[in-house]
Amino acid sequence: MANLKEIRNRITSIKSTMQITSAMKMVSAAKLKKAQDAITAMRPYSSKLTELLQNLSATLDSDAGGVYSTQREVSKVLIVVVTSNRGLCGGFNSSITKTVIKTIKEKYSTVEVDLFAIGKKGGDVLTKQFNIVTSRNDIFDDLTFDNVALVAERLMELYAEGTYDKIELIYNQFKNAATQIPQVEQFLPIKPIEGVDVDAVSSEYIYEPSKLEIVEALIPKSLKTQLYKAIRDSFASEHGARMTAMHKATDNATDLRDDLLLTYNKARQAAITNEILEIVGGAEALKN
Repeated sequence: MANLKEIRNRITSIKSTMQITSAMKMVSAAKLKKAQDAITAMRPYSSKLTELLQNLSATLDSDAGGVYSTQREVSKVLIVVVTSNRGLCGGFNSSITKTVIKTIKEKYSTVEVDLFAIGKKGGDVLTKQFNIVTSRNDIFDDLTFDNVALVAERLMELYAEGTYDKIELIYNQFKNAATQIPQVEQFLPIKPIEGVDVDAVSSEYIYEPSKLEIVEALIPKSLKTQLYKAIRDSFASEHGARMTAMHKATDNATDLRDDLLLTYNKARQAAITNEILEIVGGAEALKN
């Protein structure tokens, strides 16, 4: 009977776990809908703004694009790592940390690399191997464009001052609830677009006041939007990954509960059969 008690305790524990994972799944599903709508609505604007900036920059002289377009010899790199503050989201965070390690080994093994961590989980893992100069775990507490713009301005300052020769973003791009794609994206300097027909671009727009002034005004806005989109992508990916992970955890707990119930019923039936046999055996002994 002690064995039956142990199985009952395990069944009770698994049912409690199922309630937690199921609740987390529903919460993430509700948050995912809002986050997905936000990133879906933002992507066309961000893409068009970046395209416009790159096209205009391509028509300017190489020294007219401003400090953010200046290509320098790379000796020091800053990588902005975007993960989450909480776990229980499958391989969401581990995929980013693996991408960071792979990128540093393959592209920046001969230069100095610092990390700028947005999200607690990535920072906790990567701080054991790399130098993390700044951690901003508070971004997700109030994820607004204004708050992200302050981070973008700081990154722009670090590049303009010459502290870093290149800044890259590594984050999860949201595809759907079950799929998140790790992205390595150049933030600074602004990457020139290839294969642009300068004459075609020049004839497509009428510039007022001038191309240079427009580019100088667009660059800060474009960079802030690029960072905000990356963090929004990661935010939606996090909830999609957590919803999927909790769905699988609930299904696994359900299967385990069913297996334990079957085991419990078999053990209980065996115990009842043994008791009946003992009673019958005792009755036969009394007759004799």
